[in-house]
Amino acid sequence: MTERFFTIGMAGHIDHGKTSLTKALTNVDTDRLKEEKERNISIELGYAPLKIDDELQVSVIDVPGHERFIRQMIAGVAGIDLVVLVIAADEGVMPQTKEHVEILSFLGIKKGIIAISKIDRVDEEMLELVQEDIKDQLEGTMFASSPIIFVDSLSGKGIDELKRQIKFELQHQELRDSRGAFRLPIDQVFTVQGQGTVVRGTVYEGFVEKGNTLLVLPQGIPVKVRQIQVHHKQTDAAKAGQRAALNLGGISKHEVTRGDVLVSSEHFIVTDMIDITAKFVQHMLAPIKQRAPIKLHIGTTEVMGKIIFFDRNEVLNEENEIVCQLRLDEPIVSKRGDRFILRRPTPVETIGGGWVIDPKGSRYRFGEKTIEMLQQKREGTPEDRVISLLKQKKVMTFTDMITLSSMDKDELHDIITDQLGITIFELGRDEFALLADFDYLKDKLSEKLNEYHSEYPLRLGFNKTEIVHLFEEFYPKRFIEYAIDKLLTDGFLHKKEQYLHLASFTPHYPEKWSKRMEGIVVSIERDAIEVQPFEQYSKNSGIPHEYTEELKYYLLLTKQVVALDDNHVISLKVVHKAADLLKSKTEGEFTVKDAKDILGLTRKYLIPLLELFDTLKLTRRIEDKRKWV
Repeated sequence: MTERFFTIGMAGHIDHGKTSLTKALTNVDTDRLKEEKERNISIELGYAPLKIDDELQVSVIDVPGHERFIRQMIAGVAGIDLVVLVIAADEGVMPQTKEHVEILSFLGIKKGIIAISKIDRVDEEMLELVQEDIKDQLEGTMFASSPIIFVDSLSGKGIDELKRQIKFELQHQELRDSRGAFRLPIDQVFTVQGQGTVVRGTVYEGFVEKGNTLLVLPQGIPVKVRQIQVHHKQTDAAKAGQRAALNLGGISKHEVTRGDVLVSSEHFIVTDMIDITAKFVQHMLAPIKQRAPIKLHIGTTEVMGKIIFFDRNEVLNEENEIVCQLRLDEPIVSKRGDRFILRRPTPVETIGGGWVIDPKGSRYRFGEKTIEMLQQKREGTPEDRVISLLKQKKVMTFTDMITLSSMDKDELHDIITDQLGITIFELGRDEFALLADFDYLKDKLSEKLNEYHSEYPLRLGFNKTEIVHLFEEFYPKRFIEYAIDKLLTDGFLHKKEQYLHLASFTPHYPEKWSKRMEGIVVSIERDAIEVQPFEQYSKNSGIPHEYTEELKYYLLLTKQVVALDDNHVISLKVVHKAADLLKSKTEGEFTVKDAKDILGLTRKYLIPLLELFDTLKLTRRIEDKRKWV
């Protein structure tokens, strides 16, 4: 059974019961700060795990409802898959409710549940009136057809029904992409005594493992992932859709802040000029004029900048989306398709939102030509559509691409021909994939093998079947097999038996224990045929116990020794020396007694040695004699 990970948000007006409802669902009080307890309001984002079943793992974000904490609210909902809009039965839709709904709409969140809270405070008739009023007030919004659940957090009424509805909605929710490069916008930074710097956030895409090297952007600081926690539980990895806390090495708390982004690739763009498509609210306090100062909220980042129009000098009561540009005071991390919110710094209000057309904008002239160019960017070129499909599906046939791209055969053929070897490659059997995915898998294979070689320097390499299984969650098996075969052909990887290793790697003794391991080999050779159990040599040398079997396997693999029996190994040089001596004193064949007289060994060592001769095909046993091969 495959686990699915999602993040849901609790939104709504202040004091409508979001925190109480979160606690009723998860049994976790998300108000942690002293000020929150004293003032009975949420100031910072709160998080809690909600386990629906073994398959569905959910993180609940309780976002602040007060208008002065709207910044934290935007940071919280930016990464959610489903929202629960909490509306108190005794108050109904309030100003903050409407603003939260607008923000959720601008962020492209399409799924929602309405939870009418505090139902024990009103009678049945009032509850019906509130329900009708909510439907009227939310007409035309993303919540117009959302299910309505009646709950009371103190008595527990409706809580189970709400859980069932959350499960139903998320069962039909598309998973975030955990196959691409890792990205986590940071919303909390703190230190833990004895551990160092810890950052928290929602994993937007990709996956991360303990030991990975990441980058903190926009600064470009490399960090090492020491530990990973998901809701206070240690884990070896975190993936898209999960809330995660990462303990980072190589950076202090003062070098990282909320709004920074943790990534696994240098391909993410750091920019201060983005081309956007934006939709604005209908009832603004004043027009938005050309080059007006704005506050951009994107991911967990909040940054000041100016808005640049190319076909007008102001916006007021505009119903349609418009293409324009933001020029920012500080660099941000962004990619095409990222959602954002725009706020006016004074008078303070939410003015709109939209998505990024191009994270690497340039300076353009005012006029219709620029508008046409930006609109073409927004729609995406045919090449963009093909690449977008391959990003999503990873491997596609020509026929599948025709079906899903809505292109005709000749147009698609021309695009693939033009892009072949530049952005697209052919796996064979008329199947295509992105070179960027091949390069990414190559980097991940290299990273995984480097880690493996570092942890197991005595082993020949990583079992190919295990490597394929490791990446099957993110790529089709045929893609992984193709990549491995190509890297073997190119000489980037080598293979011996079923084991893969980097071309630059050779099995070797761990540096710290190399002298002691060399000493074990010398001792085995010195003891000739009457060797001690291998474990005794290891114990006498003082190497860690976990290296005993590793070293034994390495010596057998490199043919420095051969197995005499399950517990004893013997130097291959000694075996051949004994065989040469015995052969020189016998004429074509010999008995056990002949061997005992010549080699002077007890049966304890003699019989295994003679059986070893047979195994090595130095001799062939015929009844009670052995003949030299």
